[in-house]
Amino acid sequence: MIIPLINIIVPIIAGLVYFVMAAEIRRVSAVRKIMFGELGYQKVQAAFTMFAIYFITRPLQNLLGPHPWPMIINCARQFFLMAIIAPSILVGIFHWVPSDKGTPRSTVIAAYAVGSLMAVIFILMNMLAIDGSKVLATVGGLAVYDARWFSTGPARMELVLVHLIAQLISPVGFFVLAAGYVRHRRYNYPLSEVYNMMQLKWKYLEVGLIIFTVSLLIAGVAAVVGQYYTYLWVIYFTGAIIAGVIELKGIKIPPRADPADLA
Repeated sequence: MIIPLINIIVPIIAGLVYFVMAAEIRRVSAVRKIMFGELGYQKVQAAFTMFAIYFITRPLQNLLGPHPWPMIINCARQFFLMAIIAPSILVGIFHWVPSDKGTPRSTVIAAYAVGSLMAVIFILMNMLAIDGSKVLATVGGLAVYDARWFSTGPARMELVLVHLIAQLISPVGFFVLAAGYVRHRRYNYPLSEVYNMMQLKWKYLEVGLIIFTVSLLIAGVAAVVGQYYTYLWVIYFTGAIIAGVIELKGIKIPPRADPADLA
């Protein structure tokens, strides 16, 4: 019973957290986008909605059938994360925590180009390493499958390392850049600014990004020192839930201490 719970319930919870967060951004942006820019709120809302879709579609990897379906769904979801979601999060934060000069178009193009390249590398490594599937459990006659690495030959650690390095660049590297940018802007925000709660709002955003990034790194290290286990993804799904709750709290903080006219 624990296997279906992990593979189905946890991703659904994570997806719902991010759907709620996207809805909350939409609610508070009705007034605040006038002050902070409509584009920034639109991009952050879209990024969190895409994250919700990424998480909540995880059970499809287990329920559609045996090989090659687990691999196909995993490739599709990871391309979505690495080539679209991670760059969108970074670009969205560049707009939501804007600099005086704005976000250069070249930065946006570079983010999506690097993310797409890493996603293609990830998919190629998947196709080389995944050569079968396994039944994790059977519930009411329904088999729960997952991809199986190196089932017909020796484990090739070099493929695992390339697989992990691609993810270290996107999404991990993108989230590190986003957290570093938020931290820089937070420490350089004028204390005399009328929106005197922005530093606190950005602190929550920074902490959420760091927690999710650390959870991704822990899962990667666990894969290297142990084996490429099926359930390592639970580490960063749990990190995503915690990070989402923290970021949602930060989003709900008003931009100034007396927000009566901003509600």
